[in-house]
Amino acid sequence: MTDTALPAQRVSGTGTALTVILAVSLCHGINDIMQSLLSAIYPLLKDNYGLDFWQIGLLTFTFQLTASLLQPVVGLITDKKPMPFSLSFGMMSSLIGLIILAYAGHYWVLLAGASLIGIGSSIFHPEASRIARLASGGRHGLAQSLFQVGGNAGQAIGPLLAAFVVVPYGQSSIAWFALASLLGIVILYRVGNWYKQLQARTASATKSDAPIMTLPRKRVAWALTILTILVLSKNAYMAGLSSYYTFYVIEKFGVSVQMSQILLFAFLGACALGILFGGPFGDRFGQKAMIWFSIIGVIPFTLALPYANFEWTIILTIVIGLIMSSAFSNIVVFAQELVPGRVGMIAGIFFGFAFGMGGIAAALLGIVADAKGIEYVYHACSYLPLIGLLTVFLPSTKTKRAA
Repeated sequence: MTDTALPAQRVSGTGTALTVILAVSLCHGINDIMQSLLSAIYPLLKDNYGLDFWQIGLLTFTFQLTASLLQPVVGLITDKKPMPFSLSFGMMSSLIGLIILAYAGHYWVLLAGASLIGIGSSIFHPEASRIARLASGGRHGLAQSLFQVGGNAGQAIGPLLAAFVVVPYGQSSIAWFALASLLGIVILYRVGNWYKQLQARTASATKSDAPIMTLPRKRVAWALTILTILVLSKNAYMAGLSSYYTFYVIEKFGVSVQMSQILLFAFLGACALGILFGGPFGDRFGQKAMIWFSIIGVIPFTLALPYANFEWTIILTIVIGLIMSSAFSNIVVFAQELVPGRVGMIAGIFFGFAFGMGGIAAALLGIVADAKGIEYVYHACSYLPLIGLLTVFLPSTKTKRAA
């Protein structure tokens, strides 16, 4: 396979607009707090409305349909016609969804609330990822890492807020989180102003210097397919590990529920650190090199995990979280370099479709766990990272950077 250089997308400005990146990262955290609140309050909703498990599943399906599968469509639309203030409207949709969840009088109203939160997420992710890239000053890996870490923090904080606020004070207390949504709307409106001014300054350059795809269309499509499979396999493994980790250590090692939660927190913290450091390393050593590192580096640890004792299980899961998560921001940047000018569509595919399908795959692992046992699931999942060897078929991208 010959190496084909891909030109980097033109970056406006002279440096990293760190304030803008941190702003969208904070709002990413707010958005994902609202997302994670939904699943965290399932036991409460089940009791309050007398729901069956199929009704809980329909809630999840409604949310996943709007939050994940719609994202590539939204990204494609905003690639053709950027909408600087769409982020505020997306956060407003999530705010309305929260209020509906807080005061819903019927199950079908809960479905409406879940869908509005999902729609808000679909609008947010593609445009926020585009803004992070525009503000990166060429440090695309760093920008994507900071953006993704905000979402990881929100996913981790949501269940804690549900435990310490919603459960003690009831379903109506969900409405209190609308204050965070209001803060997000204000911040995103300011970010929208920055984005609009940037568009005005770069309009002539965009028209005269449109990005050109230098690889054949079929080769780009093949590369995007491989990257999507990588994210699916990685996210299925990570979601499966995080979803069933507490059950695994309780069943295999007899630890307390409290200790299992501490171990899960350590794993999730390692994942956040991996995302945070993975992007800057990708900027320095190349995105493809970091993808290879996350694959070759993690395989020995995932294969060893099912056979490890208690102490080594703790160490291995932390190392797995650090190494495997380091690839996520680099995969997104790599894909954006493959298809210049389609930042929103790429963000929608990898933040929405691939992550959503990975979550569904993790849910299927639950069925396997019921049939075969949780330890069987961990043995089967240990081979999932081997799918990452498909990276050998990715083209080499030697991005030209200004000296």
